Amino acid sequence: MNEKPPVLTFFNNKGGVGKTSLIYHLAWMFASLQKRVLAVDLDPQSNLTAAFLEEDLIEKIWNDQQAGTTIFHCLKPLTGVGDITAPILQEITNNLYLIPGDVELSGFEDLLSSQWPNSMGDNNLYRPMRILSAFWQVMQLAAQKIEADIILVDIGPNLGAINRSVLIATDYVIIPLGADLFSLQGLKNLGPTLRSWKNLWKKRLDNWDASKERVDHAGFELPKGGMQTIGYVCQQHGVRLDRPVKAYAKWADRIPEVYRTAVLDQQPKDIYKQADDPECLATIRHYRSLISMGQENRKPIFKLTSADGAIGAHANAVQDAKNDFEELARKIASKIGLTI
Repeated sequence: MNEKPPVLTFFNNKGGVGKTSLIYHLAWMFASLQKRVLAVDLDPQSNLTAAFLEEDLIEKIWNDQQAGTTIFHCLKPLTGVGDITAPILQEITNNLYLIPGDVELSGFEDLLSSQWPNSMGDNNLYRPMRILSAFWQVMQLAAQKIEADIILVDIGPNLGAINRSVLIATDYVIIPLGADLFSLQGLKNLGPTLRSWKNLWKKRLDNWDASKERVDHAGFELPKGGMQTIGYVCQQHGVRLDRPVKAYAKWADRIPEVYRTAVLDQQPKDIYKQADDPECLATIRHYRSLISMGQENRKPIFKLTSADGAIGAHANAVQDAKNDFEELARKIASKIGLTI
C-alpha cells in the first residue's frame, strides 16, 4: 500500500478570516518549493476555484456538466445508483493542480445527512460508508494520478454534513482566525465539534471492521479521521483605521487561552500573548493593495513583478510576502512530516 499524502484542511465556522486567500497562497508556495500540490475546493461558494480559474473557464466547466470536471460531478452518480467518477484536474502551474468546486455541491448535503445514521446499522453498510467517505475517495484518486505530496482543502464556514464528511477525510486541521469576538466564539464551537466528529467516525470505523461486509469489500479503504489540529493562523485584515490597536490586541491576546481550552481540551499552564504563542503558526499581515493587484493579475502576491505594477514600496512588500508565506509553508511541513 502506497503512503498517502497528508490531507490538510483549513477550517473555521466563522467566515471572513482570509481562509481562501491563505490556502491559495500556500498552494502556490508549496508548489514553488517543489512539492506536488492538490488543491481541493469543497466549499459550495467555490471561492478557491474563482481565485485559480478565469470566470469564462469556470462557466464552461459548470455548463458542460461533464463527469469528473468538478467535485460535484465526481459525486453526482452516488445520488442515483452509480459510483464515484474519477476527477478531471485543472493544472494551474507546474506542481499545482485543482479539483474545481461547484455551487451544486450544496445539493449533496441531504444525502450525507441521511447516510450518517445508516452507517451505524447492522448490515448494508457499504453504500453509506462509500458515500460518507466520498470526498476522501475522490481526493485519493486525484492524488494518485499526479503523485501529490500534499492535499490542501478549502471548506465553507459551517458545521453541516458536507464539512463533517470533509473533516473525517482530514489528517490535519489549521484554524484561520481574526482577532475579534466572532472568531473566539467560533473557536468555542469548533473544538467540541471536531472531537465529537472524530469520536463518532471512529465508532463507524469499528462498526465497519466488525461487519461481515468488510470481507466482501477487501480493497475498500476508509479515511482514519485524524483531524489533528496543528495550530492557528491569525489574520490582521480586521485592523481598520477606525478601530484602535488596543481593541485588536484585546481579542488577539485571548486567542491562546480559548484555543487551548476549546480546541486542545487543555487547561492552560502558561499565559501567552498571541504574538508569542507556539500554537500560532503565523500572523498574516494585511498586504492592502497587493491583494487586489494579485487578483487582477491572477497570481499570488509574492509573484507580482514591476510589470504587474509592484514597484517601489510594493516591490518590498512582495518580498516580505514571499518570506512570510515560505516561512509558514516550512513550519506547516515540519508539523505534518513533509520534507522540503
